Amino acid sequence: MARIVFGMNVSLDGYVDYQAFAPGEELFRHWIEQTRGLTGSVYGRRLYEIMRYWDEDSADWGPAEHDFAAAWRSQQKWVVSRTLKSVGPNATLIDGDVEAAIRGLKERYDGEIDVGGPVLAGSLVESGLIDEYRLYFRPVVLGRGDPFFTGPRPPLRLVASDRIGEDTVRLTYVPA
Repeated sequence: MARIVFGMNVSLDGYVDYQAFAPGEELFRHWIEQTRGLTGSVYGRRLYEIMRYWDEDSADWGPAEHDFAAAWRSQQKWVVSRTLKSVGPNATLIDGDVEAAIRGLKERYDGEIDVGGPVLAGSLVESGLIDEYRLYFRPVVLGRGDPFFTGPRPPLRLVASDRIGEDTVRLTYVPA
């Protein structure tokens, strides 16, 4: 049975903003390795459209960007949207009962399935579908954006903390 994991870069004041801060070299390498190890990812429409950036190579990318793009392109993706009519390569559209679809993914697959985006993750909290939360705290204060937790605040238990690179601390929680 697959585990559903929600993990993102988070500012010190609890916000995620995909364009406000970029990962350093070590953290980016961590994201590459994590992406390689995933069974797949579930995205909401907004984050999926941002991530489509990785669908086509760019002349100004270095080796790390090419590595991430290759890992992202090869993984299975599921996209939750009521407005999209189609999705890109290696992706499947979920436009019906999201909770049932996620339960089905958990039953059909093994390994780790990442949930991308705080709004989508927030919609899965009440159903108890998130198995693990990974908050990658970055030394930035945004004062705005989408909060990491957008819906009900689940009771959590800290299971790990570690430093990644010179400026990131990852806190890992499971539902209590």
